[in-house]
Amino acid sequence: METSGINILIEFAKTPAAFQSGILAYYNYRISFAPLEGRNNVIKTVKRTTYGFHDREFFKLKIMTLHETKYILVG
Repeated sequence: METSGINILIEFAKTPAAFQSGILAYYNYRISFAPLEGRNNVIKTVKRTTYGFHDREFFKLKIMTLHETKYILVG
């Protein structure tokens, strides 16, 4: 393995240590931002697939009804 590959592996191994306090805090408080991040991802996907809405009110309505639709990108 070349030197740069080893350096990448060493940096990869350091990553969990950098986030150790946040990872361990989950076990104390059981709070996750996963649902929020998932919702944000869906909003960005809607925005990207429609090439931006010209009507901001329609875009707001689309975001507010995300939890009611099972397949957000259909129709």
